[in-house]
Amino acid sequence: MLKYLLICILALIVWWAWRAPRRRERAVPPRNVEGDENMVACARCGVYLPASEALPGPRGTYFCSSQHREG
Repeated sequence: MLKYLLICILALIVWWAWRAPRRRERAVPPRNVEGDENMVACARCGVYLPASEALPGPRGTYFCSSQHREG
């Protein structure tokens, strides 16, 4: 019984190690295809938008709308 438990744990560790790099690839923010403009994330909701459309906030943060910047 212990042998099967160890095999299952080993299989889960291998699966987790195989999936970890793929999760990091998906976490990369989207790029703006039309130009070289930087994309920034809203500090409140995490939506990515071009830096020229974002509203600046304190300590170098950006917001997607005035409602998110205010509250």
